[in-house]
Amino acid sequence: MKLKIPPPVYMLTFAILMWLSSKYFPLYIWSFDTQNFGIAIILLGFCIDFISLIGFLHSKTSINPMKPEQAQTLVTSGMHKFSRNPMYLGLLLLLTGWFLYLGVLSTLIFLPLFIWTLTKMQIQPEEEILEELFGHSYLEYKLKVRRWL
Repeated sequence: MKLKIPPPVYMLTFAILMWLSSKYFPLYIWSFDTQNFGIAIILLGFCIDFISLIGFLHSKTSINPMKPEQAQTLVTSGMHKFSRNPMYLGLLLLLTGWFLYLGVLSTLIFLPLFIWTLTKMQIQPEEEILEELFGHSYLEYKLKVRRWL
């Protein structure tokens, strides 16, 4: 299943699971309002994804996460100075904002599960391919920039 499911599909699946959990298994609903903060985090996630997408387009390289072998350029500028996977970080921020918007503690468990799933199913296979494609340049980049943040 590695590299078979687009990362936004994982994110939407986890968002639905979080919503179902908040409706049918609410562990703890806090009394203070975090919806506006959640919306702000969601917007931040969209901004990071958009800026990262522009960086890929500017570098004229593939944006298809299902086919990392089509990458023509190793992008290390822009958002990629701070995270090797800023688009996936953006998806995580979307889910974090959703968690805050829902306001139910039991949905928190889905955030580390999302990180684990995306790391195993998408990021690690991508890294293997990028190491083959870009060799020493990618290995140096991995030493300088963390996987998530």
